[in-house]
Amino acid sequence: MQSVTPATVVAAAARTNDITLFASLELSKSKWVVTINSPGSEKFSKHLVEGGDGAGLIDLLSRSRAKAEQRYGVPVKAIVIQEAGLEGFWIHRLLIANGIESHVVDAASIAVPRRHRRAKTDSIDGETLLRTLMAWARGERRVCSMVQAPSPEEEDRRRLTRERGALLEERIRHTNRIRGLLSGQGIRDYNPLRRDCLKRLEGLRTGDGRELPAMLKEEIRRELDRLALATTQLAAVERARDALIRADAEERNNPAAMLLKLKGRGPEFASLLWLEALFRSFANRRQVAAYGGLAPSPWQSGGVERDQGLSKSGNRRLRKTMIELAWFWLRHQPDSALSRWFQARVGAAKGRVRRIGIVALARKLLVALWRYVTQGVVPEGAVFKAA
Repeated sequence: MQSVTPATVVAAAARTNDITLFASLELSKSKWVVTINSPGSEKFSKHLVEGGDGAGLIDLLSRSRAKAEQRYGVPVKAIVIQEAGLEGFWIHRLLIANGIESHVVDAASIAVPRRHRRAKTDSIDGETLLRTLMAWARGERRVCSMVQAPSPEEEDRRRLTRERGALLEERIRHTNRIRGLLSGQGIRDYNPLRRDCLKRLEGLRTGDGRELPAMLKEEIRRELDRLALATTQLAAVERARDALIRADAEERNNPAAMLLKLKGRGPEFASLLWLEALFRSFANRRQVAAYGGLAPSPWQSGGVERDQGLSKSGNRRLRKTMIELAWFWLRHQPDSALSRWFQARVGAAKGRVRRIGIVALARKLLVALWRYVTQGVVPEGAVFKAA
């Protein structure tokens, strides 16, 4: 039998461009744990890089790759993996800009031991990430789910809808705070969103006929100032969103413009669907539903078979919007095929049956809208807005 020497293995690998340096990043604010597997070695080496030091990371990977190339005398490919998280995608883009293949993985898709008290450290997680990357590079695509990183322009555009959501929550919080303070004094008919809210504040009387206490009145004034600022910024964000839609509506087959034509779609729903989901490319309807967090989670083992409900592993903003959109669809598109399907399945049922039906309708509606903006297939029976 012919013996296979290391030189033979290296030569064969060089011919197939299979000499690869694998690295994983376990990121935190204080330090980054970099786990590296050099070509031809079964050992993993661990290195520490100060958190946020992108130049130090590139230098470490460059030195490791240079050592491997010096050892084998052929170019070495470097592949790096990291979990999606607080750092966003800037490290991913930095690696690609320096000629290093980079992947961002959904941490929840990686298999881990199911023991109740399993060991977990940055070192162990780094090795797990590295083994996952090596299996994925061998062609085992089901071993994890890689995240599709948006471009900087796509990531920047969706700031509008996300900032609007944050400002809306802030406005509601200040409004509820003011109403709660006044409710404790027996006042229930005060609307902080009215233009004359400050003037009406001066004339308020408590439930027992007294003027508002001085310190309470000052606190409410400060809350009204914060509320006014949030309201002003919210209006500015909505103007910027409408301007973005109008500018892009001139493009042919623009998703937001196409969605706005359907009855029951406003600029917020249209822009959020476009900026959160429909700018991406999906291979099939299952990927669309999974990204929206609307895919079911079946449980089947032996004779036990049940539905665990939604996985909720997708985009939570998109999931919330689609459930709201499903209710609007029933109201504004009652004669469409999707509405008829919902009525035939749910009918007059209430409670859990109706909630499950709405989720299923949201899933079908998301797939239908995806086909509408990508393939031009109009949902059956859909009604368009009047010109």
